[in-house]
Amino acid sequence: LRSPLARIRMALELMPSAGEPGALPARTRTELARNVAELDALVEEILLASRLEAREADLGSVEEVELLALLAEESARVGAAFEPDTGAGEVLVRGVPRLLRRAVRNLLENAVRYGRSATATAAAQAEPVLVRLVPAGRDVEIVVGDRGPGVPQAQRERIFEPFYRLPGASEREGGVGLGLALVRQIAERHGGSVLCRDREGGGAEFVLRLPRS
Repeated sequence: LRSPLARIRMALELMPSAGEPGALPARTRTELARNVAELDALVEEILLASRLEAREADLGSVEEVELLALLAEESARVGAAFEPDTGAGEVLVRGVPRLLRRAVRNLLENAVRYGRSATATAAAQAEPVLVRLVPAGRDVEIVVGDRGPGVPQAQRERIFEPFYRLPGASEREGGVGLGLALVRQIAERHGGSVLCRDREGGGAEFVLRLPRS
Protein backbone atom coordinates (compact mmCIF):
# COMPACT_ATOMS: atom_id res chain seq x y z
CA LEU A 1 0.00 0.00 0.00
CA ARG A 2 2.80 2.40 0.80
CA SER A 3 4.58 1.83 -2.54
CA PRO A 4 1.72 3.01 -4.81
CA LEU A 5 1.02 5.88 -2.41
CA ALA A 6 4.64 6.98 -2.69
CA ARG A 7 4.40 6.84 -6.50
CA ILE A 8 1.20 8.93 -6.48
CA ARG A 9 2.83 11.49 -4.19
CA MET A 10 5.87 11.67 -6.45
CA ALA A 11 3.66 12.09 -9.51
CA LEU A 12 1.85 14.98 -7.82
CA GLU A 13 5.15 16.66 -7.00
CA LEU A 14 6.36 16.30 -10.61
CA MET A 15 3.18 17.69 -12.16
CA PRO A 16 3.42 21.13 -13.81
CA SER A 17 3.06 24.03 -11.41
CA ALA A 18 0.20 26.52 -11.55
CA GLY A 19 0.36 28.59 -14.75
CA GLU A 20 2.35 25.98 -16.68
CA PRO A 21 0.82 23.96 -19.54
CA GLY A 22 -1.01 20.86 -18.30
CA ALA A 23 -1.21 22.06 -14.67
CA LEU A 24 -4.09 20.82 -12.56
CA PRO A 25 -6.42 23.36 -10.95
CA ALA A 26 -5.04 24.31 -7.52
CA ARG A 27 -8.17 23.00 -5.78
CA THR A 28 -7.90 19.61 -7.48
CA ARG A 29 -4.21 19.33 -6.63
CA THR A 30 -4.87 20.22 -2.99
CA GLU A 31 -7.68 17.66 -2.76
CA LEU A 32 -5.50 14.92 -4.26
CA ALA A 33 -2.66 15.70 -1.84
CA ARG A 34 -5.12 15.65 1.10
CA ASN A 35 -6.46 12.25 0.08
CA VAL A 36 -2.97 10.80 -0.31
CA ALA A 37 -2.02 12.08 3.15
CA GLU A 38 -5.22 10.60 4.61
CA LEU A 39 -4.51 7.21 3.02
CA ASP A 40 -0.93 7.31 4.29
CA ALA A 41 -2.18 8.02 7.83
CA LEU A 42 -4.71 5.19 7.53
CA VAL A 43 -2.01 2.71 6.50
CA GLU A 44 0.07 3.77 9.51
CA GLU A 45 -2.92 3.32 11.85
CA ILE A 46 -3.71 -0.14 10.47
CA LEU A 47 -0.08 -1.22 10.90
CA LEU A 48 0.00 0.07 14.47
CA ALA A 49 -3.31 -1.64 15.30
CA SER A 50 -2.00 -4.97 13.99
CA ARG A 51 1.20 -4.64 16.03
CA LEU A 52 -0.77 -3.83 19.17
CA GLU A 53 -2.88 -6.96 18.65
CA ALA A 54 0.28 -9.07 18.52
CA ARG A 55 1.18 -9.09 22.21
CA GLU A 56 4.73 -10.23 21.53
CA ALA A 57 5.43 -7.39 19.09
CA ASP A 58 8.20 -5.00 20.09
CA LEU A 59 6.62 -1.55 20.07
CA GLY A 60 9.48 0.36 21.64
CA SER A 61 11.35 0.65 24.91
CA VAL A 62 9.37 1.11 28.12
CA GLU A 63 10.35 4.24 30.04
CA GLU A 64 9.02 6.55 32.70
CA VAL A 65 6.88 9.17 30.97
CA GLU A 66 6.12 12.53 32.59
CA LEU A 67 2.47 13.24 31.80
CA LEU A 68 2.35 16.92 32.75
CA ALA A 69 4.84 17.86 30.04
CA LEU A 70 3.31 15.51 27.47
CA LEU A 71 -0.22 16.87 28.02
CA ALA A 72 0.94 20.48 28.01
CA GLU A 73 2.69 19.97 24.65
CA GLU A 74 -0.18 18.13 22.99
CA SER A 75 -2.81 20.54 24.34
CA ALA A 76 -0.87 23.52 22.99
CA ARG A 77 -0.60 21.82 19.59
CA VAL A 78 -4.39 21.79 19.09
CA GLY A 79 -5.29 24.87 21.17
CA ALA A 80 -6.86 22.91 24.03
CA ALA A 81 -7.07 24.23 27.59
CA PHE A 82 -4.98 22.17 30.01
CA GLU A 83 -5.86 22.09 33.71
CA PRO A 84 -3.56 19.84 35.77
CA ASP A 85 -5.31 18.91 39.01
CA THR A 86 -2.51 17.01 40.64
CA GLY A 87 -0.78 19.34 43.10
CA ALA A 88 2.96 19.82 42.96
CA GLY A 89 5.40 17.33 41.52
CA GLU A 90 5.76 15.07 38.53
CA VAL A 91 3.15 12.59 37.33
CA LEU A 92 4.99 9.54 36.04
CA VAL A 93 3.69 6.44 34.28
CA ARG A 94 5.68 3.60 32.75
CA GLY A 95 5.13 3.02 29.09
CA VAL A 96 6.24 3.45 25.51
CA PRO A 97 6.47 7.24 25.06
CA ARG A 98 5.39 7.38 21.41
CA LEU A 99 2.35 5.17 22.09
CA LEU A 100 1.19 7.23 25.07
CA ARG A 101 1.63 10.40 23.03
CA ARG A 102 -0.35 8.81 20.19
CA ALA A 103 -3.21 7.91 22.55
CA VAL A 104 -3.37 11.46 23.93
CA ARG A 105 -3.14 12.97 20.45
CA ASN A 106 -5.96 10.77 19.14
CA LEU A 107 -8.23 11.79 22.03
CA LEU A 108 -7.47 15.46 21.48
CA GLU A 109 -7.96 15.34 17.72
CA ASN A 110 -11.23 13.45 18.19
CA ALA A 111 -12.46 16.04 20.70
CA VAL A 112 -11.49 18.95 18.43
CA ARG A 113 -13.18 17.28 15.44
CA TYR A 114 -16.53 16.77 17.18
CA GLY A 115 -16.36 19.94 19.26
CA ARG A 116 -16.18 21.93 16.03
CA SER A 117 -18.55 19.77 14.01
CA ALA A 118 -21.49 21.25 12.14
CA THR A 119 -23.89 19.75 14.70
CA ALA A 120 -22.27 21.65 17.58
CA THR A 121 -23.64 25.04 18.58
CA ALA A 122 -21.70 28.21 17.79
CA ALA A 123 -20.94 28.68 21.49
CA ALA A 124 -19.67 25.10 21.73
CA GLN A 125 -17.46 25.52 18.67
CA ALA A 126 -15.87 28.58 20.26
CA GLU A 127 -15.12 26.78 23.54
CA PRO A 128 -11.74 25.02 23.61
CA VAL A 129 -11.36 21.35 24.38
CA LEU A 130 -10.58 20.90 28.07
CA VAL A 131 -7.84 18.51 29.24
CA ARG A 132 -7.50 17.58 32.91
CA LEU A 133 -5.05 15.36 34.77
CA VAL A 134 -6.72 13.88 37.85
CA PRO A 135 -5.31 11.57 40.56
CA ALA A 136 -7.29 8.35 41.00
CA GLY A 137 -5.76 6.36 43.84
CA ARG A 138 -2.74 4.50 42.52
CA ASP A 139 -3.73 5.53 38.99
CA VAL A 140 -4.04 8.80 37.13
CA GLU A 141 -6.79 9.88 34.75
CA ILE A 142 -6.37 11.95 31.61
CA VAL A 143 -9.78 13.52 31.00
CA VAL A 144 -10.51 15.11 27.60
CA GLY A 145 -13.82 16.95 27.25
CA ASP A 146 -15.55 18.68 24.34
CA ARG A 147 -18.83 20.52 23.80
CA GLY A 148 -19.87 18.57 20.72
CA PRO A 149 -23.14 16.66 20.28
CA GLY A 150 -22.03 13.95 22.72
CA VAL A 151 -22.14 10.18 22.31
CA PRO A 152 -25.41 8.27 22.85
CA GLN A 153 -25.28 5.74 25.67
CA ALA A 154 -25.79 2.83 23.28
CA GLN A 155 -22.76 3.85 21.20
CA ARG A 156 -20.22 4.40 23.99
CA GLU A 157 -18.65 0.96 23.69
CA ARG A 158 -18.99 0.65 19.93
CA ILE A 159 -16.96 3.81 19.24
CA PHE A 160 -13.88 1.93 20.48
CA GLU A 161 -14.35 -0.79 17.84
CA PRO A 162 -12.06 -0.58 14.78
CA PHE A 163 -13.59 1.34 11.85
CA TYR A 164 -16.81 2.15 13.71
CA ARG A 165 -18.06 5.70 13.22
CA LEU A 166 -21.09 7.36 14.74
CA PRO A 167 -24.15 7.40 12.47
CA GLY A 168 -24.21 10.58 10.41
CA ALA A 169 -20.48 11.28 10.82
CA SER A 170 -19.27 13.16 7.76
CA GLU A 171 -16.28 11.96 5.77
CA ARG A 172 -15.31 15.62 5.41
CA GLU A 173 -14.82 15.79 9.19
CA GLY A 174 -11.99 13.30 8.83
CA GLY A 175 -11.33 10.07 10.67
CA VAL A 176 -12.09 6.53 9.61
CA GLY A 177 -12.94 5.00 12.96
CA LEU A 178 -9.51 3.76 14.06
CA GLY A 179 -8.40 6.57 16.38
CA LEU A 180 -10.40 5.56 19.46
CA ALA A 181 -9.77 1.85 18.82
CA LEU A 182 -6.03 2.59 18.98
CA VAL A 183 -6.50 4.54 22.21
CA ARG A 184 -8.14 1.50 23.83
CA GLN A 185 -5.45 -0.86 22.52
CA ILE A 186 -2.69 1.42 23.82
CA ALA A 187 -4.42 1.83 27.19
CA GLU A 188 -4.81 -1.93 27.65
CA ARG A 189 -1.23 -2.50 26.53
CA HIS A 190 -0.18 -0.26 29.46
CA GLY A 191 -2.47 -1.90 32.01
CA GLY A 192 -5.02 0.90 31.75
CA SER A 193 -8.47 1.59 30.34
CA VAL A 194 -10.51 4.21 28.49
CA LEU A 195 -14.18 5.09 28.60
CA CYS A 196 -16.62 7.68 27.30
CA ARG A 197 -19.19 9.51 29.42
CA ASP A 198 -21.36 12.61 29.37
CA ARG A 199 -19.67 15.90 30.14
CA GLU A 200 -21.40 18.09 32.66
CA GLY A 201 -23.00 20.97 30.78
CA GLY A 202 -23.11 19.08 27.47
CA GLY A 203 -20.74 17.23 25.20
CA ALA A 204 -18.59 14.16 25.72
CA GLU A 205 -15.72 13.32 28.03
CA PHE A 206 -13.11 10.61 27.45
CA VAL A 207 -11.21 9.24 30.43
CA LEU A 208 -7.88 7.50 29.86
CA ARG A 209 -6.81 5.79 33.09
CA LEU A 210 -3.21 4.62 33.57
CA PRO A 211 -1.30 3.13 36.52
CA ARG A 212 1.25 5.48 38.04
CA SER A 213 4.90 4.51 38.40
